[in-house]
Amino acid sequence: MSRGSLKLEGFEKEVEVNGRRHVVKVIGGGAEIEESQSGKKLLRIRITAEIDGIRGEYEVTYGRYGKLNAALGFAVPRADAPGGREADAERLTALIKALTGKEPRIHKSSNSKIDVACGREHLEGFRHYAELADVIEKWLEETSRW
Repeated sequence: MSRGSLKLEGFEKEVEVNGRRHVVKVIGGGAEIEESQSGKKLLRIRITAEIDGIRGEYEVTYGRYGKLNAALGFAVPRADAPGGREADAERLTALIKALTGKEPRIHKSSNSKIDVACGREHLEGFRHYAELADVIEKWLEETSRW
C-alpha cells in the first residue's frame, strides 16, 4: 500500500481482539499538529467510528520522546463510554488494529487507569489514509532531529 492510497471515510473491517470479533466502520477522521504547553509539537489523529454498533470519537496523540526522539502515540479510553473504560479500550484497540494491521499495547495501572500505546509501526499504518498522510508527513519532518 502506498502512502495516502486509502480513505478513512467508509472504511469497514472485521478484526479479532482478545478472542472476540469486532466490526469496525469508520465514519471520518483527520489529523492536526498542535503545540503542547511545554512547546512540544504533538500530532493529534481523530477518528469517528462505529465499532460493534457503538459510535465514538477516538483520538491518538503522538509526541517525540526519549533520547532517540521516538514517535509514540497514546490514547486514553473513556470511563463514560458504553461498557466503561475496559470496553472502550477494546473498541479503541479494534479500531487501531483494523486501520494499521497491528494491535496497540495496553498499559493498566493500579488506579484503574488504562493507556493505549501506539508506536512508529502504527503511525506508518495511519499514513496509508489520504486524510492523515500529509499531516503525518509534515509532523515527522518538523519533529525530526536529523
